[in-house]
Amino acid sequence: MLLLILGMVIFIAVHLIPTFVDLRQKLIAWKGEAFYKGGYSCAAFVGLILIIIGKGRAAHVPLWDPPGWAYHVTQFTMLIALILLPAAYMPTNLKRFMRHPFLTGLALWALSHMAVNGDLASLVLFGGLGVFALFDIWSSNRRGAEIAGGKFPIYRDIVVVVIGVMGYSVILYLHPYLFGASAIP
Repeated sequence: MLLLILGMVIFIAVHLIPTFVDLRQKLIAWKGEAFYKGGYSCAAFVGLILIIIGKGRAAHVPLWDPPGWAYHVTQFTMLIALILLPAAYMPTNLKRFMRHPFLTGLALWALSHMAVNGDLASLVLFGGLGVFALFDIWSSNRRGAEIAGGKFPIYRDIVVVVIGVMGYSVILYLHPYLFGASAIP
């Protein structure tokens, strides 16, 4: 559990740096943007590796018994989350209605996984990333994040939905092999 917690602290701390604009600028001014980006990437990668190893080694400490309906809700919310994740990086009309598709998708992913995983390690992982996503949404809005302007052809929206559905299908199929648990009840 210690590796998981350490990984979460490193991963989230690194991803919080951009929310503190003055700190980010001081780090860039100190050694340059390339050094900042390299250090950021390396630290995030180390945090991610520690999270993966720590979650895999964490003892199963049950906290609650997931309700049966949670699996069905999770399947639906994960489909939405996996459409929102790529939508953040593609020119779509969705960004005309939503400021933070990626962070909203991350929050949905975290919340839905907390609903179906009632153990301590899952609470640390999914709860931590969910709280981070919500904080980052709040912080970005506070710094002036806006809804994107401009209208795009509908085919771009269709493409992002197709990519999301394809990603959902692949993850649904590979979930037992990658994470040791079937995503289908």
